[in-house]
Order: sequence, then structure tokens, then C-alpha cells
Amino acid sequence: MEGLSDKKNDTGEPSVIANSIPKTRDYQQEMLDASLKENIIIAQDTGSGKTLIAILRMRYEIERGSRKVSWFLAPTVALCNQQHSVIKGNMQVPVGLIHGALEPRQWTDITLWKRVLENNRVIVSTPQVLLDALSHGYIHMGLDIGLLVFDEAHHADRNHPMSCIMRDFYFSLPPRLPAAHGSSMPNELDERPMILGLTASPMFGGNATVAFRKLEANLDCVIRSPRANRDELLTHVHRPIFRHVRYDTPQYYDRIEAILANMDIEEDPFVIQLRQKLAKTARGPEHTRMDQKLSKAIQSKKTYSHGGMNDLANAGKAICYDIGPWAADWYIESVEKAYLMKHLSQIKLTPLSYDPADIEAGITDKVRVLLETLEYEKDWSESSNEPYSGLIFVTRRDGVLALSEVLRNHPHSAHFRLGCLLGSSQSSYRNTFLDITRTLLKDQPQADILEGFRSGDRNLIIATSVAEEGLDIQACGNVISWAQSRGRARRRRSSFVLMFESTGIDNARVAEFETLEAQMTALYQADRPSRPTASSDDEVPDPNEPAYPLLAVSHLNHFCAVIPNSVNLPIYDIDPPDMPEGWHSFDPVQRVVPPPYPGPFGCTVTLPRRLPAELRIFSVDRIYPTKQSAYRHVAFKAYLALYHANLLNDHLLPLTSVVEPDLEEEVKSLLKDVEKRSSMASVTSQINPWQDELTDTAWTVTRIVIPGFSPIRMLARVDLPSFAAGEAPRALSSSDLQAAHESTRRLFWCLYGIRMQWDKFDFAYLFESAEEDPEREESFGDDLFANAATFGQAFSHPTDITWIRDGFPYGKVYRFLGWRHDPLSEEELQDFRARYSKMPEIEINYPLLHVEELPQRRNFLQPLPSISGAPLRRSFLPPQVSRVVLLSNVQCDHAILIPSIIRHISIAATAVSLRGSLLTGTPLYHIPFSSLITAITAPVAQGHVNYQRLETLGDAVLKFVVSIHLIATYPFWHEGYLTRRKDHAVSNSRLAKEAIRLSLYKWIVRDRFTPRKFKPQYFTTGEVNEINEDVVAGDSSQGTPKAPEDLSTKMLADVVEALIGAAFLHGGYNLGIECTRLFDLGIDPKAGWQSLEVYIDKALSCVETAEVPTPITDVERMLGYTFTHKLLLVEAVTHSSYQFDVRTVSYERMEFLGDSVLDMVITNHLYHYPGKQFTPGQMHIRKSAIVNMHFLTYICFKCSLEKDASLPRPTRDGIVMDEETQEISLYQCLLHSSSVVIDQQRATLARYRKMKDEIEEALLRGPTFPWAALTRLQSPKFFSDMIESIIGAVYLDSRGNMDIVRQVLRKLGIMQQLERNLRDDVDVLHPLARLHIWAARQQKELTSRACAGDRRETRAG
Repeated sequence: MEGLSDKKNDTGEPSVIANSIPKTRDYQQEMLDASLKENIIIAQDTGSGKTLIAILRMRYEIERGSRKVSWFLAPTVALCNQQHSVIKGNMQVPVGLIHGALEPRQWTDITLWKRVLENNRVIVSTPQVLLDALSHGYIHMGLDIGLLVFDEAHHADRNHPMSCIMRDFYFSLPPRLPAAHGSSMPNELDERPMILGLTASPMFGGNATVAFRKLEANLDCVIRSPRANRDELLTHVHRPIFRHVRYDTPQYYDRIEAILANMDIEEDPFVIQLRQKLAKTARGPEHTRMDQKLSKAIQSKKTYSHGGMNDLANAGKAICYDIGPWAADWYIESVEKAYLMKHLSQIKLTPLSYDPADIEAGITDKVRVLLETLEYEKDWSESSNEPYSGLIFVTRRDGVLALSEVLRNHPHSAHFRLGCLLGSSQSSYRNTFLDITRTLLKDQPQADILEGFRSGDRNLIIATSVAEEGLDIQACGNVISWAQSRGRARRRRSSFVLMFESTGIDNARVAEFETLEAQMTALYQADRPSRPTASSDDEVPDPNEPAYPLLAVSHLNHFCAVIPNSVNLPIYDIDPPDMPEGWHSFDPVQRVVPPPYPGPFGCTVTLPRRLPAELRIFSVDRIYPTKQSAYRHVAFKAYLALYHANLLNDHLLPLTSVVEPDLEEEVKSLLKDVEKRSSMASVTSQINPWQDELTDTAWTVTRIVIPGFSPIRMLARVDLPSFAAGEAPRALSSSDLQAAHESTRRLFWCLYGIRMQWDKFDFAYLFESAEEDPEREESFGDDLFANAATFGQAFSHPTDITWIRDGFPYGKVYRFLGWRHDPLSEEELQDFRARYSKMPEIEINYPLLHVEELPQRRNFLQPLPSISGAPLRRSFLPPQVSRVVLLSNVQCDHAILIPSIIRHISIAATAVSLRGSLLTGTPLYHIPFSSLITAITAPVAQGHVNYQRLETLGDAVLKFVVSIHLIATYPFWHEGYLTRRKDHAVSNSRLAKEAIRLSLYKWIVRDRFTPRKFKPQYFTTGEVNEINEDVVAGDSSQGTPKAPEDLSTKMLADVVEALIGAAFLHGGYNLGIECTRLFDLGIDPKAGWQSLEVYIDKALSCVETAEVPTPITDVERMLGYTFTHKLLLVEAVTHSSYQFDVRTVSYERMEFLGDSVLDMVITNHLYHYPGKQFTPGQMHIRKSAIVNMHFLTYICFKCSLEKDASLPRPTRDGIVMDEETQEISLYQCLLHSSSVVIDQQRATLARYRKMKDEIEEALLRGPTFPWAALTRLQSPKFFSDMIESIIGAVYLDSRGNMDIVRQVLRKLGIMQQLERNLRDDVDVLHPLARLHIWAARQQKELTSRACAGDRRETRAG
């Protein structure tokens, strides 16, 4: 059987029978049937199978075809995991699990939630997850949820998320139609879902009737327990036998009290540090906050050290009170900390002894009673042949550890197999002084402890409340409540023991407890009304009134947290302040703690300065009764203002663009990860200009003149570029073409005939000598060669021979030197015989041919190497087996040069095609051919030029123009968004895609030039036996379609950047912008690309004109530049922590621009450096030495000015001025409100002073760049950011004048260091790069790992 079946019970109502999971008991079926009729809370004892009833109920919802989900809520993550595992194993549909560890608050896309609902028919989560999803509108309770299950339903009280879900979202929905109850037909109306609650204890204490009524009202349910099948339930549920024991009042632990009284708060490091920071902080909001913090620290003594001692005292007292002085001494000894040793050492601890007598003497009567109870319970269990298993519930985590240590070492409990359960919280907020329980826990992981308890490997667990609710612990036979908890005894024969202090309880109180338990059981077994009604004293929320802003504080925190580079959360200032201003400065004797202010309260909240000024500060008046209420209302006011400013979406979550709602969708796309570039793309091969670019015109001839060689004429049917030397193309007759075909075949055949067919005439290009030759006749293959012996005899051994071929028809070709009539020397004879050792029949007949190998060089497009190779080998050939090549000296020269000529003209013709196709109608059309050829030639082509240097320059240009475009187009975007948008625009993936879109791959020269394997180009691929009229007239086919090939996408991206570089070289930045426009890179679809001047004007239009503080003038003097727009410089030196001047944002936007400006200036300088042609790699390592964070930090400290600091002093002659100056460094002009920045400045300054001389000597005169010394500055990033932001501000303020930027860089010393590195050829290779080079040569593998102090360690292995 595979599902659930509907049937009618005795009342005619539908019921459900489960038939694919364990057999349903009658009392479970009774509760399941009841849940189909109305909302109920099932109140059954632990171990009675409540979860199974919930599973059956959810299966019913699924199998009746409802499109709504069933949502199962459990109060803890541990319980969620357990219940999800159980439900998933008994469901035929996907079951989703959502809890805080999955960061559901980051699921800001509603489509993501829709997918969750579509993919999972059952969802298990904590209540807070569902509450957040409902609050933001991702989930609509009435339309999306058909059944809501509350596990441990008794939590639904007050402001618990369970109660908030019902109060804020359930009761506002239309009531469920009565006809729908029990119906097997799905109902998809917008209405309240069905509710099912599960609990073993419907109340925590107090009046049972009131507690039941409140819980039923909160969950719109009635509490039910099986009645018809009550007896069956009792056979499966084993209620424990209740016992109680009493113990005497423990002693008091006072060993730490005296120490606490003697601790001076004024000596506390935190107080001392606060006083120092307060003295350096200017008057303003930050000064007030720090003043309040200092006064509160002194008044409350809740500093880290003092608070730690108080925690230690409280823990020691609690452990001593409960367990005894031995356990308290053990605990304190285990938690000693170095920074408190001064005070901890004064505590007179009894020397810790594990002697049984000492342990017995150091425990409380409560522990002795516990030991007796454990022995009794163990004997009671074993008397029935059942193994003992017990749980002891303890309130404190430290109490668990201390009690377990006692029981492990006490002789009367050594036979118990102990385990500890402390919960699994990994919260980053659990960082109090004494939260060491996790480090002291010596046992296995807690899941293993539970499994060991179930299997019997452990028989006693000491636990906090982690085991109190929900966790499946089936094997427990005895529960002892050290903390008076109700417990989870489950076995058939089990007991529940409460421990009471003898002076605090009597038999009447114990009887009262038992009576309350019986009353609760009777209530949920009684016949209760179907629907609870709220009494007059119950608070009923008004559905027409907006929800109280309980979540406003957390929402506002989240809003600020999603702003990148915003390190500050909202700052709340309560009104009035808690302490009088300057209270900490009063004499300690006169310090009177002011009485608590009863209210009302007001509050001011300050948001990060990344937001516009009008949305940064909000206040509420003193009208709220509590501080918490004031916090919530001011947060609500701020969040409401953000909503009205369209900075929140319909789900009340921050827009991803934060400050520009109309750009929401664009920012969503940019926040996606930059697309990874595929390594290869399938494209068609590069164009063949001799076939793909054929014109309809007839053949034309062009004269080619190469210095030192006879001119030659080339005939072609394509548009060729205009060369400086040559003549204008002209038309040819049919006879001229016939002769040109014959001449071309003769020139090609002598060297390349092995790859040709003699009868194939349809060459794509023709060559003939420029000198007129009246004798033109048809020739055959043999007419190109003559037997050397016969030729010599016939013409008396002539000396005007050029080439000799060894053998026939495809022997090696040599250069003829002369005839050898004299006999060979012995050495020459040996070489000759060795050469022809396989041809013994060859005789030496004089004269012999004296020949020399042809030069190895065939690629005449590459320059000659600076060092010539070995001399060409000379030898002797027998004339009878050799052939004379019947070409003149001029023709032989042309035959060798023709492959290089064709290659050069092919590349030039490809550039012509690119310009005529892609660049026509754009300003890019006028880029010189030489630059275009360089930009489209890949290194693999092995040409005399390639795009690598241009690509490096174009990369800098692209990043620069995209940066200034973004700065001007998006004035409110912070640096995080700008960087991501730039990364998308300039990514290799984007460049490659645009190159493919424009078919740029057709014009990339990437075929390797191998002249030794040269083969002439033909118009046709078939065999042609004769020169027909079509070929002579120029009407031939263009060959077969091109097959696809795989091309590196990096090559595609590199060519785009090289073209941008070529455009920049020809027409500056604006022509570079035209190239980015062509490739549609990084533009706003609405505005498009504009000139650099327009962008600068747009950026400056957002800058106000205002007076600035004096330190800004000092910065101008350091830079040697006076700003027109002063606030640009203010922005450039403003840290994000600065709380005063609200006219500007912090420096991140200027740093974003300055980074690209600096990169552009340095790259351009390296590209044009005279006398050098730096490769991209060489440019990169030289640039890295200048633009790195460590060197710019050094510049930030080195740049300074002397200010007059003269002071008057009295002398015999009167008052005179003591002449004195004070050095002000650039880093000191940073505007900030952060004590952390002060500490970092101070620490870095100390390191700078220590390393300054070493760094300066190496930079001025050393042969090696001081990477190691600069790195030891260990500088925070804001120092280098300050330099880059100033550079960006100078560029904007000077309206894009790069000369002024270079002057400022020179004033800072950056340009001088670059020029010194280049002039003296300083070794600037980074040590890590040097290590990688060494490892590659040694074939070693490098591994890196993190070290202490945020350092990384690299090792070779």
C-alpha cells in the first residue's frame, strides 16, 4: 500500500488511514480525525507518537491534491534537523529544511522563495524563518500555506515568533469556510490555513485554566487528548513515578568577593584606553558617545576584565552552592586567564586534590543526596532486570561541567558512564569571558553522546535544557531534576525525581505540584469547546492598525549592513543621556550615581555616510516610556523615510542599488558573479583575402619594389593597401595574364613544386618580373631543369648559374659557386664518398659542381638576429645526377622572397577588409594601417609585430574610460557597485562575446607563417588540367565554405583591447571611447557613450562650492596643486567613519577613479619609454612596483610639509619667539572619527620610522626594489587608498588634465621613482614571483597556507 485512503467514520466525517508507514494506533487515528475537522493542539505525553500524527496529517494535505504547502515549525535548529529527518523518511514528496544557518535573510529574490514553494510540498523551519518571509511578503499565508504545524506549541506566547506569526498574519485572513473542514477536495482560496499543534506540556506553570485558554486563543485551536482510546494510549505511554528528595542548604563561597572589592576600575585597560581616545576626539557626536561610554564603564564596572571577574565570582558561587567548594576550586583553576592573573593569583584556592576523601569533604549535601538518589534509582531499575539510564538536568553550562567532574572522580559514582550535553550553539555573540565550556568539554561530539546513550554505551547524561524539549531520547528510565525541570522519562518503568532545598519546601508544596500536574492532564482530557474565545482582559490586535515596529531595529541594521564598504551600523543616541556629561572626570569620592531616569525617552539614530545627507540622521521626541521603545520608534521613523525615498522594495527590503531605485534591475544584474570566460569559442577561420575579398573587377597589377632587389609586379583581384613604393593598379590583357600565369608557375615550381600540380593554373595571385621579357612561351616541368653534365658540356661550363638541384625531381636546392676541375683533397674526397655511400655506382668525373646550402632564413618579415649563425655548409656534387635550375638570378631572388611578400600583403589586405567592413562610418576608420595590423596580429602568427603591447595599453585605456563613465553616470553608487560594474564591462568574457557578435575573429591573423611549407593559393580546390578562359578572365569560384575552428576567447578579448589601444594612440581617449562604443562595453543603454569632457562636466556638476577646513589647504601645499572644487579634496581625504562634515561621502569613489588614473599614467609612460620596447610582462612587474599598496603607503608617510610652530618665551630683553617648525605628514590629514584608525596610524608610523632609512636607501640607490622592507610596514589599506583618491580628485578638478596629474605624481615622488627604476634597470621582480620562477625551473610545487597575524606562508615541495 502506498498512500492514505479516505473513509467515513461513525459520525459520517472523513478520516484517514495510513498504509505506507508504521501502523497507526487507534488513539493516533482519533487525533488525526479530529485534526481534519478543526484546529487542535494535541496534548500527549512524550513518546506517544505526536510527530507521526503530524506526518499523517501532512500526507493527507498532499494526497488530496492541494497546491499549498504544509509548513512544520520547530523552535530550535536541533529539533528542526531531527524532525526533518523523520518527516523526510516518511514522505513521498520533497521535504525542505530552512533555518538560520542557511542565511534565509539573504534570499532577497521572491522567485527564489517561489521555487522553494514549488519544489517542496512540506517545509520544516524555525518560526523566525517563516515570520521573516511573511514580513517581507515572500510568503502569503493565505495563498501559499494549507497546513501549519507547531511543534512544542506551548511556546506560542507573548512575542515568541510562533505567537507573532498567528497574531500578525493569521488572524487578518478570512476565516476558513466551514465546508472546507474535512473536505477531501483542495481549496485554493485566500483563507486561514489549518492549524495543528503538538505539545507534551500545554503550560509552563501558574493557573492551568488561564494558561490553556491563552494558548488556545493564540493558536486559534482547542487542546485535545485522546478520550475514546485513552486506555490504549496509557499502554504505550509510561508516565514516570514521581519522587522528591531534600538536601540541606549549602555553604557560601566568598573567596572572590574581597578581590572584587579591591579592584580599581581606573586601572582597567579599557577605561585607560577610553580616556586616551576621548582626549584626542574633537567635540561633537562622537565625543559625546565616547564620554557616555566611559562614564557607564566606570559606573557599572562592566568592562571585559571586571565583567570577567564578576562572571567568575558568580560561577564560583553557583557551583559552590550547588556542588561544593571542591568543584568551585576545580572550575576556577581551569579558567585562569593571563590578563587576570594579577587578581586570580590572590584567590586562596585549596590545592586541588583528587583524593576521594578530599572530594567527599568538598561537596555539598545536595551532591550527597544526588549520589544516594542515583544509587537508589540504579538498584530500583536493576531489580526489574532493566539496565539503568538517567538524565540529570542542570541550569548552567558551567554547572554541567563541574558536576560531571565531581561524578567522574567521586568513588560512589565511578561506575556510571557519563556524558555531557551543552547545546550546539555556535553563535559569534557567545564570547563572554567565561564561555569556555566548549573548550573544557572533553567528550565526543554531542550527536555521538546521544547515540551512545541510546545504544547503552553511556547510562548517565548531565545536560542543560538542550535535552529538555523535543530531542529524541527514547532510552531514558530515570530523570533527576537538579533544576526542577519536568523531564523526559520515557521507558515503561521510569521515574522522575525533583530535588528541593529542605528550607524552601514542605510536603504541602510537593502536593501542590502534583495537583497542578493532575489538573493540567484533566483539562486537556475534558470535552473542551471547539473554538476558544478571548476574554475581556485579553489583548486583541486591531487588524486596521499598522504593526508595532518590533522589527524596525533589525530591519534597519540589515539595511546598513548591505551597503558595501559601510563599516558602521546605525548609531543610537538616547535622549537624555544616561550619565551627566563628564561624570567620569569627577573625583571618585564625589561621584554620585544618578538615580535611574524614569522616562519619557527620545532617541537619535545616525546612518552610515554612504547615504545622502538628508537620509542620515533621524530623531524622535521624549515621549516614549522606555529606552527600547524609543529605539524601535526612531528606527521605524528612519526605515519609513527610507521607504518613502524609494530605497526599499515592495518586500520592505533594501534595494540592491540602495540609493537609486530606478537602477534596481541593472544593479541586480551587476551583483551577479562576473561570468567566467570559456577557454575556447567555436568560430569560422580567419578570412583569406585572396578568396574571401574578391572584387568584380578584372585583374590589376601592382609594382613591388624592395630595396636591393629587382622590382616585381604582382597581379591580384583584391583591394590592396597603398604602399609608399609602387605604381597605381592597371588592367591587363588576356595575353598578359597568360604570360603572368606561366611566369608564376615557374617561380613557384622550383622551390615549392612538391606541394603543387603542374597543370593547376588558377593562382590567387600572379607574379612576373618588372623588366620586359619579349620571349614568352609555354614551358613544361622538365623545361625548368637541365642535367648539369649535359648543360656544362653544351655551354662550356658557364658560371652564370644560380641554383643547382641535387637529384630529381624534388632534391635539395643549392647555390652554385663554380666548377671544380682540380682533384679533391683527401678530406674532401672522404666527405664526398660519405655523402654518396649508398650510391657506389657514382663515379667522380671532373669538373664537379661546387655548391653552398641556401640560407636557412625564409621569413624575411622578421628582422635579422643580432648574432649571425654558423657558416653555410659547402660541398661537391656530381654533375651527372644534378640539375641546373633554369631561372635567372633575379627570378631566384623573387622565388625566395615571394612567400614573405604574399604574407605581408595578406595581413595588410586583412586590415583593409577590417577597416572597410567593421570600421566604415566610424571615426576609427582613419586609424593607420600599421596600428591596425599590429592590433589584429596574434603572437602565434610569428609576424614582425603582434598585439601584446597594444593590448596592455588598451587594457589600461578601457579600465580608465569605463571608470570615468561610471563615476559620471552613477553619482550615488558606492565603490562596491562601481567596481562590480567595471568588472562586468571589462571582463574577458564580455570582450570575447562582443568580438564574436561583430565577427571580429574573421580579421584576427592567427595562422602560423611557415615559408618552408609554402603552398600557393588557388581559387578552386578541384583539379584543373588547363588554363581555361574563365581563369584567364578572372571568373572563378571562391572555394568551399569554411569549417569551424576553436579559438581562444582570451585572444578575442586581447584583440578588442589592442584595437582600443590603437585608437588611443591615434586619437587619444575620445577615440578610445569610440572603440568601446563600437564594442558596446560598459555603457548605460539610455545615455550611451559620450566624450571625456562631457563625463568630467557631469561629475563636477555634483560638487558643491564651499569653504573647507585648514588641513585641506595643507594638503594642497603638499601636492603643489590648488583645487578649484575644494570639496573634491575633502571627499578624497574623508574616511567612512567621519561623523562631522556631511557635505561629502567618504573617499571610496575617488579611490575607484584614482586607481584607474594612476594605472593609465604609469602604463602610458612605460609604453612610450624611449629606447625600450617593454613586453607586457615587463610592463606589469615595473608597474606593480609603483602602484602597490606598500609603496603608496610609504609615499603617504613621506609626503609632508613643515609648519611654523614657534612659541613665545621670556628673556632678559623681553618676549621673543622661539623659531620652531613641526612636520605634518599627508596621512595625518585623513578625516576620520575612529579610534581604530588612530591606533593603526600610530602602529604603522612606528614601523615606518624603523624601516624608513632602509627603504629610502634602496629606493634611491639600491639595485633591487625593497619589497621586503615595504611589506614590513604592514600597512592597512586606507593609506594607499588615500593616495589614489587624491589622484582621482586631482584628475576631476583639473578637468582631465593628465599633465597636471603627472605633476602631482612628481610632487609626491611617484614619477621620480618610476624613472629611477627604468633608468637604472632596478630589479623590481617580486620575491614571490621569483620563487615561482625558481620552482618552475626546479620542477617544484608550491603550496601556501595561512599563518598567524593574517600572513601567508609559501613552501616548495
